[in-house]
Amino acid sequence: MPSEADIRERLGWAASSEEHEKIRRLWIEHSKAEDARDLEGLIATLTPDCVYELVWSGERWKGHDGARRFYLELLTAFPDIDFDLQDIVIGPQGVFEVANVTGTHHGPWAGVEPDGRQKRFQVVIHFPWDPQAELFAGEKVYLGPIESA
Repeated sequence: MPSEADIRERLGWAASSEEHEKIRRLWIEHSKAEDARDLEGLIATLTPDCVYELVWSGERWKGHDGARRFYLELLTAFPDIDFDLQDIVIGPQGVFEVANVTGTHHGPWAGVEPDGRQKRFQVVIHFPWDPQAELFAGEKVYLGPIESA
């Protein structure tokens, strides 16, 4: 969890058009890899010390191995998962994405046991940008209620 000083420092990060374009392109690569279920393509967009976090449950996965586990768990739970992008903000601190998600629930995820039914939920995801590595430092996922579609 970043300290108040870290957050204040991030607030002061300047936004150049070149960096904005790098962040935007990397998010597009990440999204295409996710849609293609290309695990190594996803990992290529992340820092080696990345952290994936489900905010409401406190679950965390660290490093590339942790990111792989996160995605394997998610894609096993929802093999037909679909992200319908609703909004996006890109800045020098990273990307915020809002998406409506649907998928058939085949495995446990986020503390919810599977029932084989179509589910829907909304996510807000922060992809923190690491300006030195020019990669994402993971994802911080905020999740709305998981409901049957």
